[in-house]
Amino acid sequence: MRDPQGEPSDLIRSVSRALRVLEAVGGSPRGLTVKQIARRCDLTVATTYHLVRTLAYEGYVARREDGTYVVGMEVSDRFRELVVALRGPYTVAEVLRRAMQDTGYSHYLARFIGGRVVLTAACEGPRSPHLEDLIPGFDDGAHATALGKSLLATLSQEQRNRYLRDWGMRSFTPNTLITPEALEVDLAAGERRAMHVEIGQYRPGLACASVLAVNDRDPDRRVVVACALPATEMMTSAKVVRSRLAMLARAVAAAHHEEPPASSA
Repeated sequence: MRDPQGEPSDLIRSVSRALRVLEAVGGSPRGLTVKQIARRCDLTVATTYHLVRTLAYEGYVARREDGTYVVGMEVSDRFRELVVALRGPYTVAEVLRRAMQDTGYSHYLARFIGGRVVLTAACEGPRSPHLEDLIPGFDDGAHATALGKSLLATLSQEQRNRYLRDWGMRSFTPNTLITPEALEVDLAAGERRAMHVEIGQYRPGLACASVLAVNDRDPDRRVVVACALPATEMMTSAKVVRSRLAMLARAVAAAHHEEPPASSA
């Protein structure tokens, strides 16, 4: 989401237009013609043609035989790089994988990036419901997810209220908390139990629990760990889940303090 008030004075229009073209193509799996792209981006056909040709040359869009354009493979390369950058130290992936193998549950990491709660790593387990949208880069519904609550709880109430005003409190299910007052009560309960929980607030039948793994004065350095499981299992296994998450949090904190391996010459 772009902030119109935050537009830089030295904005390079051609770069901005090229990114709008890429976003339009990426949002249309069936592909778009140059004329369709131009209409969606409010650009002239001539300008769009030059932008598309450049993006195709660089590999960010690809032309199909029917004349439509789809996302190119360079985008997937950038996504893989994003996943590695978001994950943090190289040992974090192994820590999450071991937690998944021990429990069968999907495990996640999240932190603040640019002021937003962002899921930064994921390891899916066979005992957890599949959540196709919970992938690195997911930044929606902080008020409805346990990992989001764990991070919001590290903010002051004023900071939380500002976050909720900026990003809203969308209702994902009938159980979603959609007022700041209800969220404050929920966060206080999570702090008392030393684990933030949501049951059916993000997806029906799903529960998620989260604890803080890395605390820091700098919000961008704070990291939380979470696991997702069927709601019925959370109701009977909350203490076990909390114990395992506490162990995982310590392992993640240790991984974040390790130095990366030296690259070979």
